[in-house]
This record gives sequence, structure tokens and C-alpha cells, in this order.
Amino acid sequence: QVQLVESGGGLVQAGGSLRLSCAASVSIFSIMGWYRQAPGKRRELVTFITYSGITNYADSVKGRFTISRDNAKNTVYLQMSSLKPEDTAVYYCNLKRPGGSEYWGKGTLVTVSS
Repeated sequence: QVQLVESGGGLVQAGGSLRLSCAASVSIFSIMGWYRQAPGKRRELVTFITYSGITNYADSVKGRFTISRDNAKNTVYLQMSSLKPEDTAVYYCNLKRPGGSEYWGKGTLVTVSS
């Protein structure tokens, strides 16, 4: 069974930084992504990274967030800088296998105070 465990969330002031981690119980030979869901809003894609390292970012986080992966550790990271109050959300790790199966972590809360 695939398990994804996020960590690193917390409370930070606007302009600050946080680093989220997502540890997988299986090999991450997959597309790994981070999504977020703010209160009252739909879950949205923040960023993803392919096994070969190709990345994609939502316009709202470009230049501020960086996704990376350590395949040997089955872990993906999200470095968040210049955080804004509108980045406040529960951040979810996502794994998409080539065959189409998809898995989610339980999420980690990021709160950015103004």
C-alpha cells in the first residue's frame, strides 16, 4: 500500500520560508506533485516534478517555490519562500504512476500571517 507522509508545515510570517517534505513508502518512479486547498476553495495544483526532473509551477508560485526530489530517499520537497497570506492552505503530496493510479497524503497545514 502506498503511503505519502507530509511534514514541515506550520505558522510563518509573510515573507518567510518553509520547506515541506513528502516521504513515500514506495519508489517514487512517478510524477510527484504538491497541491493545496485553502478554506472554502477547491484543491489546486501548485507544482509537479517528473522522474527525470522536469518541473511545472502554478503562476501564483513561480519564482517563490521550488520542488525537488531525492529518488534514493523516496522523498519530494517543496521549498517555499517569500510566503504570502494567500499561500495559507493545507498542502497535499500527490503521486501519479505511469499506469494512471494516483495517491494522496493527508496534508500539512501552512499558515502565513500578515
